[in-house]
Amino acid sequence: MSAASAATRRTLLADTAIDVLAEHGMRGLTHRAVDRAAGLPPGTTSAYHRTRRSLLTALVLRLVELDQREIQEAGRRAGAPRDAGELVAGLTAFTALRLTGEGRRRSLARYACALESVHHPELREVLVPRDNAARRSVEGLLAAQGLADARERTVTLLTCVDGLVFDRLVNGGTVSAEEIRRLVGAALR
Repeated sequence: MSAASAATRRTLLADTAIDVLAEHGMRGLTHRAVDRAAGLPPGTTSAYHRTRRSLLTALVLRLVELDQREIQEAGRRAGAPRDAGELVAGLTAFTALRLTGEGRRRSLARYACALESVHHPELREVLVPRDNAARRSVEGLLAAQGLADARERTVTLLTCVDGLVFDRLVNGGTVSAEEIRRLVGAALR
């Protein structure tokens, strides 16, 4: 097998592992389950990832890669928000994305991996939030509002949004623009 096809297979296995984890939870994430879901012969996942830790690491690396790509693209598309209204609109759209479709599956997998990282610090190192265009644009807006602690407020705001996503995933439902507006308002205050 060529290096390119091996890389493609590894990507397929990691993507499938994300889906299996989102659908069946951490206990349902097995090499066999990934093989079945990917439509591959039994033993394929084990051939690429001998251990569960290797499979989890591949899954987390792919999850972070996909998330960072999505966040960077969203930050470039939206540009820097000019005011709190644009910030609210951007965070509302981002939150809705995290609660539906592909975003929902990745959010479920991300939270499962975050819990697992309590016992596997090497996963936590990969899951640590990264600097990205969207984070910088929020921080820039807060700094432009005259907040001396814009970096800390950005972390607080994004952590609140993350908590809201978690709550809605666990308890069901959607997030209204008004809920996001209240979070942004609190961060700006």
